[in-house]
Amino acid sequence: MEIGFGAGEHLLAQAQRHPTIGFIGCEPYLNGVAALLSAMENADLGNIRIFPDDARLLLPALAPASIGRLFILFPDPWPKAKHHNRRLVNPATLRAFARILRPGGELRVASDHDGYVRWILDYATRDGGFLWLAQRPADWRQRPADSPATRYQEKAMGRGQSCATLRFERRHMIAL
Repeated sequence: MEIGFGAGEHLLAQAQRHPTIGFIGCEPYLNGVAALLSAMENADLGNIRIFPDDARLLLPALAPASIGRLFILFPDPWPKAKHHNRRLVNPATLRAFARILRPGGELRVASDHDGYVRWILDYATRDGGFLWLAQRPADWRQRPADSPATRYQEKAMGRGQSCATLRFERRHMIAL
């Protein structure tokens, strides 16, 4: 599942790389949805389903432990403090992500905004449902080999900005 897929380049590449896996892409902007639909038709791909709206509306309808990987690549950082409540990654969505991700599943979030990266690390590591997978700086400073660059990442790098890719594993929860 990819939330906020933009024009769909990353989602399309993942679906092409894994043709036997079903993908869900969530994007509220119609131009991005149209771009992905066109690319899917040109690539003759049938393993992507699109939710053309805010992913937070879809999350409650997804079955528990039904998603293997969740990508959130370069979400709007809402940098002003008065807008932080609009950030996609927050305690409520982290609980929803933990509910839909399989134990051992991966939450992958990328950003070029240092303040948002710190925010995500703070909330995700405090949440208890996720384990940050980084063991050395290169683990978040370099894009994972299986993840193509997005337009947003290329723009940020063109401006000389660094990008971080944070990878979290959904913890196996023990029922008491």
